[in-house]
Amino acid sequence: MRSTAVPAGRSGPESSPISATPFQPAFQRLHQTMAPWVAGHPERIAVMDAHRALRYGELDAAVRQTAQTLAKLGVRGGDRVVLVTENSVGCAVILLALSSLDAWSVPVNARLSAREIANIVEHADARVTLYLDSDFPEAREHGLARGAQWAEWPHVGRLLVGAVDDSAQAEPVEADARDQVAALIYTTGTTGASKAVMLTHANLMFIGHSNRMQARVQPGDRIYGVLPISHVYGLSVLLVGPISNGATVYYEPRFRPDKLVRTLVDEALTVLHGVPAMYAKVIEWSRANGESLRTPSLRIAQSGGAPLTASLKAAFEEAFGIVLNNGYGMTETSPTVCQTRVESPRSDCSVGPAVPDVEIRLGTPLPDGSGELLVRGPNVMKGYYRRPDLTAQTIDSDGWLHTGDLARIDPDGAVSIVGRSKEIIIHSGFNVYPEEVEQSLNAFSSVLQSAVVGRAVEGNEEVIAFVEVRGGMTLDEPALRTFLRDRLSPYKIPAEIRVVAQLPAAPSGKILKAKLREQLAANNV
Repeated sequence: MRSTAVPAGRSGPESSPISATPFQPAFQRLHQTMAPWVAGHPERIAVMDAHRALRYGELDAAVRQTAQTLAKLGVRGGDRVVLVTENSVGCAVILLALSSLDAWSVPVNARLSAREIANIVEHADARVTLYLDSDFPEAREHGLARGAQWAEWPHVGRLLVGAVDDSAQAEPVEADARDQVAALIYTTGTTGASKAVMLTHANLMFIGHSNRMQARVQPGDRIYGVLPISHVYGLSVLLVGPISNGATVYYEPRFRPDKLVRTLVDEALTVLHGVPAMYAKVIEWSRANGESLRTPSLRIAQSGGAPLTASLKAAFEEAFGIVLNNGYGMTETSPTVCQTRVESPRSDCSVGPAVPDVEIRLGTPLPDGSGELLVRGPNVMKGYYRRPDLTAQTIDSDGWLHTGDLARIDPDGAVSIVGRSKEIIIHSGFNVYPEEVEQSLNAFSSVLQSAVVGRAVEGNEEVIAFVEVRGGMTLDEPALRTFLRDRLSPYKIPAEIRVVAQLPAAPSGKILKAKLREQLAANNV
């Protein structure tokens, strides 16, 4: 097979300095990475939200105390603990406490549907499920519906604690950080074939190391923490990266443009992470309200989780007065694969070269010069939990992870993502799997069959559903949307539902989604 290869850490002239030796984690567990800052800067604020703040010395004590509480509850090394949560100090404390017990964290966004959460709890064979109370009702509603009991934990606050499942079997505890699983991140929830990505302590610590090497997080940085920690991007850049590097995170459970702008100024933020849709909304808000987004403290902004358009990049840089860096990754790579370099800003929408210590290459090239992007390095997951078959399909015998994404690699090593061979739709930074949405649509009484595709909009992708209605019936769209809300997370519900007389299909009966995308592009449906 012909391929284009880029060696580890050698992505072209824009690369950061190369490590003398391949990445070796300095610690064996995530919670240990804050030790230098606990010792050297115990008074620096580590994590804070609207209700509490913990300095590094206090965070260390909070983690120890919470670990004792979890152990008394019955949590053991190798147990999976589901945490239904929004971003908060309490969430960070529990995640670090579970690390100290060698338990596996299973962070779940509270906005998932009850069915999705139930599937995750069952598939993970969770020892216990915790529901963190917050300014929003979803987590506590889930907990109360499942019979969880109220508790008050110091440094965490009010939460609901589910019943301990004594039948749950603990996984073996591995001494090496490269073997011990730290987090189980679910990439889908309602299908029978759940995909749970096993990320090791070393996987996640590599992201903190990579951020430090590329000057993306520095001691004393102040980071806005609105990306969900239940998503790998949020987990890596809003917990592991900051505490590894002596920074401060301001956790925010939900994105609001006005809140971001106020915090940007009031807290003198220095680092901003977001998805394109978030940036588009804050720029729109600033224009509508006549408020400037420029502040002398902000030194770096990063975009990821969805394709970045040239117009949005230009609008951001005009509004904020700094470069918007771009990157690419996926849950299975912890997530970072490529990033534009802080010291070598780009004017295009490339995702930059591979980060140091990560290898990339292209599979069999297509006529346009693109090919499937393959990745190998310390960021690659251990595998899919309880799916050795799927793991073997995704990571080959030489350790290359097949991303399913199509890319081109420029002579200077910069990567451009040109499409997805898989049909995942990335809406506001979240993966939406069409089959999952289609299954819910098809369960509605008047829907014969459906097809779900993505439609590109400024800085985002929308979920668009095409449905065929059963003969002699009509589609009650409000009733269908109510039906979907009981089964899907809000970000998975189609922005538009289009009724068609017949879905385009091949002789085999396979729906031709490419035809639907063409029709969308031509606005000819």
